[in-house]
Amino acid sequence: MIRMLVSVLCAALAAISAPAVSQPYPSRPIRIVVPFPAGGTTDIAARIVAQRMQESMGQPVLVENRGGAGGTIGADVVAKAAPDGYTILMHNVTFPLASVSLALQNRLPYNVDTDFAGISIAVNVPLVVTAHPGVPVKDLKELAALLKKDASLKYTYGSTGPGSFMNVIGEAFKREAGVDMTHIPLKGAAPLKQELLAGRLHVGGDQLSSSLAEIRTGKLKALATNSSRRIPELPEVPTVRELGYPALEADGWNGLFAPAKTPREIIDRLQKETAAAVRHPDSMKRFADLAAEPVGSSSAEQDSILRRQITQFRPIIQSIKLE
Repeated sequence: MIRMLVSVLCAALAAISAPAVSQPYPSRPIRIVVPFPAGGTTDIAARIVAQRMQESMGQPVLVENRGGAGGTIGADVVAKAAPDGYTILMHNVTFPLASVSLALQNRLPYNVDTDFAGISIAVNVPLVVTAHPGVPVKDLKELAALLKKDASLKYTYGSTGPGSFMNVIGEAFKREAGVDMTHIPLKGAAPLKQELLAGRLHVGGDQLSSSLAEIRTGKLKALATNSSRRIPELPEVPTVRELGYPALEADGWNGLFAPAKTPREIIDRLQKETAAAVRHPDSMKRFADLAAEPVGSSSAEQDSILRRQITQFRPIIQSIKLE
């Protein structure tokens, strides 16, 4: 009798718990963490992807901005989240750069090699070095000549935080050109642009979409692009390699990551949803306005790009001083 009661109880418990175990993904809202303030390219890209994912996945997809420390604070939130596909990260080229620089300083709260799984490169966006229009030069080479000619000039350059793209590029430029500028870290692309527009910074830089409108209207000046070739949106602007600074060359991107140990079937689902989201006609139009190229890469390609850029920039970062 007791054995029968135990069997009935076990069967009842299994029946109660089965729906929870077999719930399809997703069964509740998904959170995309953007490790920068609202308004920058990474934030906009995340919101475009989130809108399409929400429509196709049948659950709310929410964007949460957690800016600070060159993107490290938001990335750490995702690194420590449950690996269940409900908390993911939208990051950019700053991810490998900040990971290398802060790891060298023993200040990285996560391990980029073991704490994340790539989902997909959503879009590629060229990187550009910009200046306030009052800076009397037309490109980086002329900027170097100006600073060498007059050592009393107290020029500043801004970045989105320690170890970010522009912090690395700015310090590498100082080393390559033999000049000096003071680094001013900001919390994201939007505040960086505002400081440049107000003339409180001389030089800055970020993904092209953050400043393309201001470059076209003359409110900001493009000094160089960091791409391997000139970009269609700014055909008159030389590349850093053309100007004699090949160490400053970098490919810009925005991509999604999940916590490590997220099940492969969830990674695959998110990758397919990302690819479909960025290739939707409405998304492609919005990305074109941002000078962004929809990609929707495989998760393996995402991981490969991250590792390649870490390898590319580690010796550069080791040879310069980042603040």
